[in-house]
Amino acid sequence: MRSLVVLSLLVACSGEPAAPPAAPAAPTPPPAAPAGPDAAALQARAAALFQPLPEHMGLNGAPPSPALVTLGKQLYFEKRLSKNHDISCNSCHDLAKFGVDGQPTSPGHKGQLGGRNSPTSLNAALHIAQFWDGRAADVEAQAKGPVLNPGEMAMPDEKAVVATLKSIPDYGPMFAAAFPDAKDAITYDNMAAAIGAFERTLVTPSPFDAFLKGDAKALSDAQLTGLQAFMDAGCTACHNGVGVGGAGYFKVGMVVPYETADEGRKGITGQEADKFVFKAPSLRNIEKTAPYFHDGKVATLDDAIRLMGKHQLGKDLKPEEVTQIATFLGALTGTVDASWGTPPAELASGPKTPAPDPS
Repeated sequence: MRSLVVLSLLVACSGEPAAPPAAPAAPTPPPAAPAGPDAAALQARAAALFQPLPEHMGLNGAPPSPALVTLGKQLYFEKRLSKNHDISCNSCHDLAKFGVDGQPTSPGHKGQLGGRNSPTSLNAALHIAQFWDGRAADVEAQAKGPVLNPGEMAMPDEKAVVATLKSIPDYGPMFAAAFPDAKDAITYDNMAAAIGAFERTLVTPSPFDAFLKGDAKALSDAQLTGLQAFMDAGCTACHNGVGVGGAGYFKVGMVVPYETADEGRKGITGQEADKFVFKAPSLRNIEKTAPYFHDGKVATLDDAIRLMGKHQLGKDLKPEEVTQIATFLGALTGTVDASWGTPPAELASGPKTPAPDPS
């Protein structure tokens, strides 16, 4: 009561009403969330470095005929193209496993191990050339090599291959349908042409292709961040174009030497400048095609990224940068047609078909 009287007297003396109690302070708003990556800006930047996959990789821009593709798949899985009837193209380039066998190097005739990692056959027809050293101009030329290699399929010569194919009755009509203008359709060159035609259908469109075609939401924020890290780090010096690699040759260990006894393209050209030079691999489906490098010695994608940063770029990539880049590379994993990896029914041998030869 006394307090009220004192307050009334003070108001009366001042002639002004007493100030009301101060209102409580408004809560401080939370900090704004950081903006996500600028997808449109990254699309524009990426458009100068990469191109989306085509619908097919046919010669001269035309898709191969269905008859040629059917024959090519039959031959891709044909183990009688090997001396002991135990190895086919699919043995090392398994289409049920993204076109690889998952081994550092692949076993060939009598279990002999090859000297280099078997790369994927998916999207391979887009590369500048075939094999790590580029010794085959295209997938048709590549298909000829392993069949006659004594450490791989080990057939003695082209004549023996043709004789084997002619001894299998159902191949006659299949070759005739695939090469209708040929007087003698079953030839070594036509065998390779058919295998190559089948491989030219192995296109695996990915979320990154949708992004390159204009879909700004095709990649997650984490993948966009990884794309930016990939470009900022300088990875695009070797990994660019439609294959995100596969378009040029580079020395492994450009900045920091990489320990290898394999001299790469020097074995093909004889030029000292080509020592330790290899075709840059395509990074499409790379998260599915371990192990890595020409020697298959690197088991994980994170290690491959870290080592490439060191040896090719002279950079010690931070762990978060490695993770970001690996996340982006996951956006290069494409759609694989399940039918590719389903082996066709084996054609019946004829009375003159050679027996397996383990020697």
